Amino acid sequence: MRARRDGEVEGDTAVKRFPAFDPPEYLNWQPDPGLVQEFTDVWRRDAARRPIIEALTHSHLFDLYAGLVRTRLHDVALKRWVRQGVISKAWLGTGEEAATVGPVHALDRATDIVAPMIRNAGACCEMGMPVADMLRGYLGTYDSPSRGRDGHVGSFAHGVLPPISNIGNMPAVTGGIALSFVLRGERRVALTWVGDGSVKSGPTHEAFNFAAVQKLPVVFIIQNNQVALGTEVKHAHLPGRFHEVAESYGIAGWSFDGNNVLDAFAAARLAAERCRRGEGPVILDAETFRMGGHATHDEQEARHVLPAALFEYWGRRDPVGLFEEHLKGRGVTPATLQQIEDRVTSEVERAADEALASRETNQPPPASAVQGVYAQEAS
Repeated sequence: MRARRDGEVEGDTAVKRFPAFDPPEYLNWQPDPGLVQEFTDVWRRDAARRPIIEALTHSHLFDLYAGLVRTRLHDVALKRWVRQGVISKAWLGTGEEAATVGPVHALDRATDIVAPMIRNAGACCEMGMPVADMLRGYLGTYDSPSRGRDGHVGSFAHGVLPPISNIGNMPAVTGGIALSFVLRGERRVALTWVGDGSVKSGPTHEAFNFAAVQKLPVVFIIQNNQVALGTEVKHAHLPGRFHEVAESYGIAGWSFDGNNVLDAFAAARLAAERCRRGEGPVILDAETFRMGGHATHDEQEARHVLPAALFEYWGRRDPVGLFEEHLKGRGVTPATLQQIEDRVTSEVERAADEALASRETNQPPPASAVQGVYAQEAS
């Protein structure tokens, strides 16, 4: 390995590793041949998913790779700001990128709607929101999507609903969006993610049930990252997995590998197609892992609460590294991957500079605090 600028480390894979920001399991990441093979085998064994993935062009594959890298670097930018004192903390999706990027790319991004949660910030960018807007959201600037009001950002113009802090509430809102599609006779799909902890909330249960009864065109992804705050799944969900949840509501559902962007893409594409045919909702179960704390302020706490073997197990399953190896197995050169990463790195660096400039020049004016808060009748 040789050192790169800003203390980054370059190895045999294209993606940069950041000693100051990446999980330690990623720093000297080397591909496990068995896991690389399983990356392909998991969807080749599925007769419905295999043709979807094999039909992807190199352009589609490169877009997926760029999405994974963009999402990873978005988190690195936030973590750097925390270390620099620009912001106090950030909520990251490191290690879970595939469970977000794959499903978003499986949708019709021109017409469909997504409702991300904090681990799915990458969905915003993959739906077309500028990275700078995501970063401005953390800085609370007046030109951020929320006009400085909330760090949870979205954009109706890009088909992204802003997240709701109270866990378990987004499924019901997403179901309402899907209901509007039915009432208008539109062949559109709504998609949201539900954490393993949120599955236990009342609104989530009601949303699943209502979507099932009304046969709404909505995809719910149960993103099981093995822990809710500091509570492991085994202490909150007796089966330990969520692959049978759909059966209890009488609707379709299947699982996918949450660290495999291609498996995630194909599973979500099949779900969206089913919804578009008017066959009702789908619940997808994704196994992945949160490679850090609930937020940056409790990363060390997560290392104390969760066993090291869990981090080691999932660390070998880095979704970016595994996809790189798959692409190289399909004849993509490391130089090509490097070019994609360099382009995305420049994009994120420019976005960070733009956001920091907004912090200096575009703070919300005090009078704006009362604007857009209540609906008013036109005089």
